[in-house]
Amino acid sequence: MKIHPLADRIVVKPAEAEEKTKGGLFLPDTAKEKPVWGEVIAAGPGKTTDDGKKLPMEVKVGDKVLYGKYSGTEVTVDGQEVLIMRESDIFAVMPK
Repeated sequence: MKIHPLADRIVVKPAEAEEKTKGGLFLPDTAKEKPVWGEVIAAGPGKTTDDGKKLPMEVKVGDKVLYGKYSGTEVTVDGQEVLIMRESDIFAVMPK
């Protein structure tokens, strides 16, 4: 991936939408819900405070994270759909 986010921004590859329900019914594309979790594939260096100190990022590349349904900006990089969002848009890091 040839993208390097700035400050406290991260790039997330969203998880695939569910193809079928728990009961086994296949969902058409229009009925699939937008995923609310994904994997961090790039992270910025961290936010700089007003007094010039750098706050380190709490998430790192490879973390699986939960985020808001409408968080981030969808972009296509190298033919891959990704989300760019601020670290503060992340709700939680999922256990591995």
